[in-house]
Amino acid sequence: SKHKALSWEHANKIEAQLREEVQQLLKLAEDSDSRPVNDGLDVPAEIARREKRLGAIAQAKAKIEERARERHAVEQQEYEAKCAKRQGQRDEGKKPRGPDPQPPASGPKASDQVNLTDEESRIMPTSSGGFEQSYNAQAAVDTETMLVVVHNVSQAPNDKREITPILDKVQALPEGLGQVSTLLGDTGYFSAANVNACEAQGIEPMLSMKRESHHIPVLQRFAPDAPAPETDDPVVRMAHRLGTKEGRVLYGLRKQTVEPVFGIIKRVMGWSQMSMRGLDKARGEWSLVTMAWNIKRLHVLRAA
Repeated sequence: SKHKALSWEHANKIEAQLREEVQQLLKLAEDSDSRPVNDGLDVPAEIARREKRLGAIAQAKAKIEERARERHAVEQQEYEAKCAKRQGQRDEGKKPRGPDPQPPASGPKASDQVNLTDEESRIMPTSSGGFEQSYNAQAAVDTETMLVVVHNVSQAPNDKREITPILDKVQALPEGLGQVSTLLGDTGYFSAANVNACEAQGIEPMLSMKRESHHIPVLQRFAPDAPAPETDDPVVRMAHRLGTKEGRVLYGLRKQTVEPVFGIIKRVMGWSQMSMRGLDKARGEWSLVTMAWNIKRLHVLRAA
């Protein structure tokens, strides 16, 4: 439940309140010889209860601080890479576009939080709006058979970080299964780093760079393809491929390949949420779900 999430700001607020209450109870215990304590008030039990909650909050805050350090390390690497790129442009006599990047702030943010029921889950936006306590389940699906080739579950709410784990699993597949030639992904997966990662493994990236229009003007649909750009920039080359007739047909396979798999898993097979707590168990559960889909799909393919 997302209502079991404790934010850094709220944790500090509750911690201060509990410490103040402990001090009040200790003072009440000291003064009990001179004045009676309220009926039904067990001072030692109330102190112990608050000390226990303070211990739980301290553990939660430590986990939030650990995540903040991990995030800062990643953001610092990205910041240094951006600075190095801009400095390289200056060394070549070029003026970098836009303002210089700002160094990332360290330490927890007020909104950073940990879930007291499942600390490894994360608050993530949902497609219907709002937020839920979630994991990010991924599946790479073969366009010809609609079989799930590889799968993954992560704690990252942003799909841009999901390409590299999928590529690593694809490369670990047995050679007898064949080679992946192209990776299709919607705009949520697009980044220059992901395009480079695909090309580094000999896989053609087809990652949408923006929301695609459902109704391309008829003259544009049948217009001849623009000449291929003479550049070494993989992002520019991919943008050209996406705009060609062949590229539009190829990219169109994405929606009719992976979307039905998720739809049938949710609506027909009746699986719509994790039943297990913890990242490892969530990965195991998703593995079973995708295995069940593959078995179901294999029966269809054999009967065809």
